[in-house]
Amino acid sequence: MHLNQQDPRLISFNSLRKSIGWLSILLPPAMLTGNYWLADCSFIQESLSDYYYTVTGNLLVGMLCSMALFLISYKGYPGDWLDAWLTTIAGILALGSAFIPTNEPLTNSCAIIHLPWNTTRSETHNLLASILFIDLALISLFLFTKGKGEPTPQKKKRNKIYKICGYVILFVIVMVPFYNRMVKSNPELASYKMVFWLEWMAMTAFGCSWLVKGGLVLRDRK
Repeated sequence: MHLNQQDPRLISFNSLRKSIGWLSILLPPAMLTGNYWLADCSFIQESLSDYYYTVTGNLLVGMLCSMALFLISYKGYPGDWLDAWLTTIAGILALGSAFIPTNEPLTNSCAIIHLPWNTTRSETHNLLASILFIDLALISLFLFTKGKGEPTPQKKKRNKIYKICGYVILFVIVMVPFYNRMVKSNPELASYKMVFWLEWMAMTAFGCSWLVKGGLVLRDRK
């Protein structure tokens, strides 16, 4: 039996895009509020990845896996192999980041599980996460801004948002290692938990980009 594009059992491209967007935006606040309400832990972890060890660790892995599967399922426009490859690679990287955790934080931890310290595992996680953010920035900057013919006024506005979101993600990619180097020489800066807030910024930018792409706002007028 063949299903046509109007079949209600099929998820539309826009629904897929908005699902990715909402998952990305909701992930950081879910980690923060989940630990506060479910574990009575008011400590903000050093990064989003550190929540793997907390009461919301399963939720973190679940949301990352959902995003990954949506990204892998998303094929973009027919015939655009770059669109399909970048989103598929992003999905694979998200799965890797979910299942290869960083090392457990040493201070102000809300950890309820523990793993042996492993530098190789942690560096692999950080590498996968960094490449993932680069991939997400490229999607916003170079794939979402593409179009056929003269862009409509709404498309021009959408492109501005895509570019802003992409540059925000690139800004975060640069600032995280810069901040980590500063913390080594100025340990008092660690209390600001800037990696967590920067990653929240990047995830929000990524999510907003996909929500706009999914037609939540600034749709072309018919």
